[in-house]
Amino acid sequence: MTPQPSSGTGAAVKAADRAHVFHSWSAQDLIDPLPVAGAEGSYFWDYDGTRYLDFTSGLVFTNIGYQHPKVVAAIQEQAATMTTFAPAFAVEARSEAARLIAERTPGDLDKIFFTNGGADAVEHAVRMARLHTGRPKVLSAYRSYHGGTQQAVNLTGDPRRWASDSGSAGVVHFWAPFPYRSRFYAETEEQETARALEHLETTIAFEGPGTIAAIILETIPGTAGIMVPPPGYLAGVRELCDKYGIVFVLDEVMAGFGRTGEWFAADLFGVVPDLMTFAKGVNSGYVPLGGVAISGKIAETFGKRPYPGGLTYSGHPLACAAAVATINVMAEEGVVENARRLGETVVGPGLAALAERHPSVGEVRGVGMFWALELVRDRETREPLVPYNAAGEANAPMAAFAAAAKRHGLWPFANMNRTHVVPPCNASEAELKEGLAALDAALTVADEYTV
Repeated sequence: MTPQPSSGTGAAVKAADRAHVFHSWSAQDLIDPLPVAGAEGSYFWDYDGTRYLDFTSGLVFTNIGYQHPKVVAAIQEQAATMTTFAPAFAVEARSEAARLIAERTPGDLDKIFFTNGGADAVEHAVRMARLHTGRPKVLSAYRSYHGGTQQAVNLTGDPRRWASDSGSAGVVHFWAPFPYRSRFYAETEEQETARALEHLETTIAFEGPGTIAAIILETIPGTAGIMVPPPGYLAGVRELCDKYGIVFVLDEVMAGFGRTGEWFAADLFGVVPDLMTFAKGVNSGYVPLGGVAISGKIAETFGKRPYPGGLTYSGHPLACAAAVATINVMAEEGVVENARRLGETVVGPGLAALAERHPSVGEVRGVGMFWALELVRDRETREPLVPYNAAGEANAPMAAFAAAAKRHGLWPFANMNRTHVVPPCNASEAELKEGLAALDAALTVADEYTV
């Protein structure tokens, strides 16, 4: 679709937004939302006709890009047949979506509880774990994000938690591995894994194993920096959970449905959790949908005992029809394989080449279509480009970098000291190279702040 300029419409859209829309995670008077006129594939455009290559995939959810015709048609067909129905009934779209998801989840995660998104999926996973074990506490990592609802934001291990942290949510945070900024003074990945697991087991011991219902981890942390866990870590957490009777929850809200070049990131590590949350890529965000994939032993807990939880729109027919179409499109078009192949042959090597040229890049890490560049002032000391949780003038280098990317037609996902490279999983090689070229140009601005 060719963008058609319409500045007057854009001004009206922006005026209505500024008058009435309350935006998330924002100081309302300090933001300047871009009025978006349309989107297709890997691109979106504003009302002035300026087109951007979207290296954010929305919020890491448009895994098959915008406006895929087969998914749009499936939503239209479902709307013409049955727009909505209560969750207590068996509905074709809901049953088929659950079947297709269960076919792809690891191990025996064969029961699917549908939610409206990732945060409430986490809420229900934690509730299931607590009811299954009869224990109150949940352990989660620093450098993590699990959602904006009350329990989920308390589980989150970044500054977005602070304003809502009541200190009474039954959450204990611990350090997960991150070799580039190791909290364990590790010099190798092997040391990082061993010391991180020792730290976690010590935390379990001091908190009391009999009080801990669950350990929740993002399989690969997303907004915290796409930190691929070192070999053996997730398997080690699985062993600790088995040892102490703790439910192991993997959060695949970002990493799932092809993002890492596998249907689920857990497949990269050969690990099967007891519960797994998902959302975003399950239907490319076309209609809100999330869920919890549940193991046999936890599902059995609620075989004769009612599960005390639900949502009015659980398994909404429009959302489930979009999920069915999305999963089928991904299978038919080799989207997962595309993410794996181009991650290995284009994105990974391209980002490594950028790191060679730009002193502001401290580290490149990622897999599939799930990458991050760690931006620094000094490669030797690894001093971050901006301070932790920087705002205002302190965040000027990151703001300047993001602005430069936009000037070059790239919409970046930049936060704290990182820029994420998370294009649609079905992006073409040409689109990826276009994005890497724009990123190359933008990084020259970040370089100006290095020593």
